[in-house]
Amino acid sequence: MTSVFGVPIEGLSQRETIARVKDATRPFWIVTTNPEILLAARRDPTYAETLRRADMRLVDGFGLWIILRIFGMHTCRIPGVELAESLMQEAVQENWKIAMIGGAPQVAEQAANATRRAYPSLTIHAEHGGNVSFEGSDDTVGANARMRLTQFAPEILFVAFGHPKQERWIEKYLQDFPSVKAVIGIGGTLDYWAGTQTRAPIWMRSIGFEWLWRLMCEPRRWKRIWNAVVVFPILAIQEIPRRRL
Repeated sequence: MTSVFGVPIEGLSQRETIARVKDATRPFWIVTTNPEILLAARRDPTYAETLRRADMRLVDGFGLWIILRIFGMHTCRIPGVELAESLMQEAVQENWKIAMIGGAPQVAEQAANATRRAYPSLTIHAEHGGNVSFEGSDDTVGANARMRLTQFAPEILFVAFGHPKQERWIEKYLQDFPSVKAVIGIGGTLDYWAGTQTRAPIWMRSIGFEWLWRLMCEPRRWKRIWNAVVVFPILAIQEIPRRRL
């Protein structure tokens, strides 16, 4: 294990991660770490501390995977959307209930409907979740959604408010979900499931060019992509510790 900007990175494989979830005796909090999340943690020590409180920090972004290899850490890369899909497949086998919260209005329900079609035996509950503050607090709509999710008692909880809101929301409210085996912040994954966004072709993902696809599809994201593709590697090379924790 090593760390980037003071945030530990485990970089386990998908199989190892699923095994940890199955063995969990309390809610197991997974962060799918990418350059944007780490840059936000570098700017905000309180967010870095939130990430450190998670149970596991996996390697999502291709840029992070490359940086870790440069510094001698051979990790597995698991995009958040692929881990979430694996957890759903596991839920089918284990008869776990799935809950989704976040995304734009109607997106969570659209994602849930698409998931029901793909996995007819799954029991799924979706909530928009209202507006979440930068500190992770929800509004009245969100509080009511949280109450309904608690009553639903899911084993797997997907939270899609985007970073840093989703991690702070999880930190603040995870104790409300004693039934949960795993909780994971999934960012824009609901948009993929709902069909409002399309993932890059497999060949682009395999060579780390998913960022280029996103730029072509959403040019307004150029600043975020610049930070992830250019700024992050420069700062990481300067600051990543050359030691094992």
